[in-house]
Amino acid sequence: MGILSWIVVGLIAGALGKLIMPGDDPGGFIVTTLIGMAGALVGGFVISILGGAGATGFNIWSILVATLGAVILLAIYRKLVGRRSAS
Repeated sequence: MGILSWIVVGLIAGALGKLIMPGDDPGGFIVTTLIGMAGALVGGFVISILGGAGATGFNIWSILVATLGAVILLAIYRKLVGRRSAS
């Protein structure tokens, strides 16, 4: 997958991740894109453990995998920040 595809998939996945898990997360367009791109890696890893194919290109499956990863990353981020502010 080319860099432009990663950016577009990351943007879509990051936006979908924030729609699924709304909240006051820091960051705008760039952070949303980075969360989605990192989500593609995390989602691909999780899906490969389960025996499937990860993010394979610019298609619906890749967007779903990246969105799954973005939601996982947002959940981890919120757990870490929630613990830190409670201390």
